[in-house]
Amino acid sequence: MPTALHQPSVQRVRLTPALMSIAVLLSSTFSIGTLAAPILRCLISQGGTDQILDFKPVADPYLVSSINIRDNFRFKAVVIGDAQSVSYVKLYSYYHSRRQPVLLHQVRYLSPAVEITDKFDALTGTNTVYSPNLEREFQYGCALIEGNP
Repeated sequence: MPTALHQPSVQRVRLTPALMSIAVLLSSTFSIGTLAAPILRCLISQGGTDQILDFKPVADPYLVSSINIRDNFRFKAVVIGDAQSVSYVKLYSYYHSRRQPVLLHQVRYLSPAVEITDKFDALTGTNTVYSPNLEREFQYGCALIEGNP
């Protein structure tokens, strides 16, 4: 069983569409003033529910766990780097099959730049991932931003 050391550094926040615009405004306002460690911030939408997930840089990609998305999908963001820079970002999307998670989508971004933006999809654009059956889908978009000091 994984210990706390093996869990990703993730903060989950569920927002309604009305509160989402306020969260975007506040996150961009507070990150402009000070230089801080980069964070990959992703907006994930599935089945009418939106989640904002933050992923901090790590040194070992094998210690990062995937995140359950409403028992339909799994999402994994591996941010390799340190407090000053990010070497690469790899994103994985999985579908829950009866036996095990099945990889549907994987993408890599080499040496991404930290951006000052209010857009959740500044790095990745908006991606839509479809399950192989049951007509399910989820969308995600991520931006590499300055984190809170």
